[in-house]
Amino acid sequence: MDHCENREEDVPDGFWKPGQTDRFEHLSATNRSLVYSGSAAEEQLEPSCVSFKSCWSSDRYIDFKQRRTTSERDDPRTLSAKRFYGRSADPEPSQASQASHRSSDRYIHFKKQKRVKLEKHETSWIPSQWKCLQENPKPSKEKRDCISESSSQQSSEVSSCQSTQQHQTELDSIFVELEEKFGTFVKNELQTIKMVLSADVAECAGSGKVGDERMCENKDQRSNREALVNITVRFLREIGQDKLADRLQKKTLAAVCQREVKSRLKQKFEYVFEGIAKAGNPALLNQIYTELYITEGGTGAVSDEHEVRQIETASRKAARPETTIRQEDIFKLPPGRHEPIRTVMTKGVAGIGKKLLTQKVVLDWAEDKANQNIHFMLPFTFRELNLLKEKTFSLVELVHHFFTETKEIWSFEEFQVVFILIGLDECRLPLDFHNTQILTDPGKSTSVDVVLINLIKGNLLPSARLWITTRPAAANQIPPACVGMVTEVRGFTDPQKEEYFRKRFRDEEQASRIISLIKSSRSLHIMYQIPVFCWITATVLEDMLKTRQQEVVPNTLTEMYIHFLVVQIKVKKVKYDGGAETDPPWSPESRKMIESLGKLAFDQLEKGNLIFYESDLTECGIDVRAASVHSGVFTQIFKEERGLYQDKVFFFVHLSVQEFLAALHVHLTFSKSGVNLLEEQQTTSQESKTRKSESAEILFYQSAVDKALQSPNGHRDLFLRFLLGLSLQTNQTLLRGLLTQTGSSSQTNQKTIQYIKEKISENQSTEKSINLFHCLNELNDVSLVEEIKQSLSSGSLSAESLSPAQWSALVFILLSSDQDLDVFDLKKYSNSEEAFLKLLPVVKASNKAILSGCNLAEKSCEALSLVLGSHFCNLTELDLSNNDVEDSGVKQLCLGLNDGLKNAHCELETLRLSGCQITDEGCGSLVLALDENLTRLKKLDLSYNHLGEGRRASLTSRRDDPNWSLEILEVEPAGQRWLTPGLRKYSHQLTIDADTVSRKLKLSHNNQMVAHGEELQTYTDHPDRFDVKPQLLCKTGLTGRCYWEVEWKGRVDVSVSYGGVNRKRESLGCMFGQNDHSWSLRCSDSSFSVWHNNKKEPIISSVSHRVAVYVDCPAGILSFYKVSSDSLIHLHTFNTTFTETLYPGFMLKPASSVCLH
Repeated sequence: MDHCENREEDVPDGFWKPGQTDRFEHLSATNRSLVYSGSAAEEQLEPSCVSFKSCWSSDRYIDFKQRRTTSERDDPRTLSAKRFYGRSADPEPSQASQASHRSSDRYIHFKKQKRVKLEKHETSWIPSQWKCLQENPKPSKEKRDCISESSSQQSSEVSSCQSTQQHQTELDSIFVELEEKFGTFVKNELQTIKMVLSADVAECAGSGKVGDERMCENKDQRSNREALVNITVRFLREIGQDKLADRLQKKTLAAVCQREVKSRLKQKFEYVFEGIAKAGNPALLNQIYTELYITEGGTGAVSDEHEVRQIETASRKAARPETTIRQEDIFKLPPGRHEPIRTVMTKGVAGIGKKLLTQKVVLDWAEDKANQNIHFMLPFTFRELNLLKEKTFSLVELVHHFFTETKEIWSFEEFQVVFILIGLDECRLPLDFHNTQILTDPGKSTSVDVVLINLIKGNLLPSARLWITTRPAAANQIPPACVGMVTEVRGFTDPQKEEYFRKRFRDEEQASRIISLIKSSRSLHIMYQIPVFCWITATVLEDMLKTRQQEVVPNTLTEMYIHFLVVQIKVKKVKYDGGAETDPPWSPESRKMIESLGKLAFDQLEKGNLIFYESDLTECGIDVRAASVHSGVFTQIFKEERGLYQDKVFFFVHLSVQEFLAALHVHLTFSKSGVNLLEEQQTTSQESKTRKSESAEILFYQSAVDKALQSPNGHRDLFLRFLLGLSLQTNQTLLRGLLTQTGSSSQTNQKTIQYIKEKISENQSTEKSINLFHCLNELNDVSLVEEIKQSLSSGSLSAESLSPAQWSALVFILLSSDQDLDVFDLKKYSNSEEAFLKLLPVVKASNKAILSGCNLAEKSCEALSLVLGSHFCNLTELDLSNNDVEDSGVKQLCLGLNDGLKNAHCELETLRLSGCQITDEGCGSLVLALDENLTRLKKLDLSYNHLGEGRRASLTSRRDDPNWSLEILEVEPAGQRWLTPGLRKYSHQLTIDADTVSRKLKLSHNNQMVAHGEELQTYTDHPDRFDVKPQLLCKTGLTGRCYWEVEWKGRVDVSVSYGGVNRKRESLGCMFGQNDHSWSLRCSDSSFSVWHNNKKEPIISSVSHRVAVYVDCPAGILSFYKVSSDSLIHLHTFNTTFTETLYPGFMLKPASSVCLH
């Protein structure tokens, strides 16, 4: 029977391309080995009748030394198994003579009852002394003839054979043991093969025993199993099980493809290049990789702001628990999600680590460390896909084009495949998701953009999963409906920054020094979240410590990038030009190269291009061959990258490097020719020479500031910082050799500084104002910030007297600080609506905003509504208690809640509107907003308002509704009395406890007034009386919320205290405010101060002789106010936890008095 007949019907469609199913048809029947098993072997024990002259048995052997079975013309049906086990298909030539009968009728016994017949010339490798071994003590005539014939040909072999026979018993014992081992091995492997044949193809490739658990085997082990798979395939064909034979080959081929894809990806990704890549300084990715901070739940919103702005915004997010994702869990279903996620989009700004993240994930898969349930992980970059724009492919052909190892697979439906699409922001393909034809056939050819669109939409290969990486501005190219989960790479946390530098600098002492230097550089601390910036810093500091032992980190962005550029020039000088490290770095060639790169950087920045192809370089007048030279020398600045089979692409290592070189180009052009490249209409050369004066220079920098402020998204922010930084003489000195002109005059710089301060005073947006402060820092002017910092630290900051520029400085300080963003209490700065509006950006960035008792009304609610509706609001808790917002303000607030709560990124969990004069009308608006957006709101406080019974019952039912997240609802107390404006609704009538009054104090006016007497009073003895200090307590303990006012004269402490405060001994500890049982406002004709636990805090405020006290006992709030014209001006608030009942108290110095109201 011809076992190579066509069996196309036995192989599942799609695995081999039609027309290739019968791949072995070209072989003749006599070229197939005959393998016998069981009874079949017993029936074939006679000598072979095959002619010695046939090619059927030529060069066939079983090589146990090399552990393989092969010939010079291997049966192609065994090739896939050889690939699966990683063995070469080239045997060593046989040494047996064709005329010899030595190899005839030779048997190897795996078990006594089973025999495999090996045909002529297949045992030519066996040592001569073994060839006379017999199965039985008495050899057959046939075998005796063989031995005799061999002996007549080679007498030495006969002698060896006779010697072997003398030890027959010993060898028999050895071979019995060998037979047992062979039998065990074959039995185990056949069981494995049976299991593989029972599973589907994907299971075999991904998690089956043959395809997965043995990936770590050595080549010899793999070869042994290769041989057995070959024999099994032959056996199956011999017994007529061709379908099973093809199935086994198919399954082993799938595992082969996977292993070869993994091998290739491992080779591609296991190394990263630091330093000059083409000079060959590879580093193992696993050794230098530092974990990145990855969060789940990014918004679908697109930000087109400058990415440094986005980093600053992200850095202001208050420290609170977020859903973080480990890199190995990118493709896993997150907790709480039940629907499978097909597409994951990972966003992150340039240089934040997206590419390295994908490289690490792929490498871990290729090294069998993670995601082994995935059969094929196929990374594509849009840089490479862009170059196929004019070509047509099917999805399968596209995979084959980039991953040739998979060319024998024509259907991927049976496999778990992950397509990784890297750099969506670099895509130049027309991704039209609304007007593109539907394509469901993976084998149908069309344009690449159509293939990608249908793959992303799930029309093609719906079983596949996708991972798309992009910068935030390009995220909207993919419809939200096509994205199952959004993640965000935030770069490095503080511990991860340290880990990076410790890996970068193996010397522990040096690493610690560098980390210490970095921590001291507060002006650049936000940039250190970007891994690329950490790498730039490491490069600069390594050179500084090596050459100058400098112990100061560059303090500005411009200085850092100048040092980085100079380091690259020095490396080029030493490694390529053969110079010494002490030689001047700049040469005519290096100057020309930097000038060319600067022009490219500026021209392409104006066009918005970050990736450059050969055509882009040609348009900018740069020779492509010269660009390759640039990328070879300055690979840390300007990179050249080749796709797997594609043309070159060029790009700067980071957007900030491109912006720096663009600013350098603009500066060089102006300093040489007076031409301002930022102007739309250029002047003539003669006009340029005339204008190149100090006034022209001032206008040059002022126009740059104006251009940056006109940009709605801040795309010129970093460029402006670099351009202004390059104007300093100190920075130009660092570039001596490249810059031939002197720096700007000090007068020019001072006028630029003044111009920036004027712009800050013009109530710019928060982001623009912050960048202007960064610009002042680049000009080494921090006067405005230091002025506010000094006022804050001394307590002399008076919100009423701040100028607009000072308010902006305060916002900048608060947003740049590590403090005040977790809990922002507006009363620390001012309890006015004006202050709230000025500090609104800080409210937006905070986790918890305490705005209670700050005189906010409808206008503030309107502004706050915009904050709540923002995609970038960080608030989890908002406290608006004790503001007279009324129903109209709640309605405004609900507009923002409607927008904000619809946003999945909204984090608001607690909303306090206690004591806000809300009635059923306002409550109805609030309930409606919450009903329409079932949210994560867990706590709602509407106590101390006038809500009817119906509204309260309605809210209570919603708290019990499982569709609501509401856990805590406060609606009591309620009633008409709480509609009184301000804190006076909590008025508490004080009654002095006469048994506590010191004999130094005199009561009058029905115990509503107390004064320090000139003589001791004759009060009866009482254990509660203060016997030394001139103090007293009131009779009734405080509960809930209480408010009272007093008028004072002289020197008075207005206090609250636990009832157990010390009263009987002379010590500082028994005075109010000088122990941990009491809190005091100390009033004098010259100042106010607050005291607790013997710690004083001065209050900068004018003095009023009427003060008020507000206490919220359950909330732990104690506030002091001065009363001026019936208005309350906040002085100080203590936030604590009260563990005992509080009592009002007073301490009076001589000639002092207090009158209760």
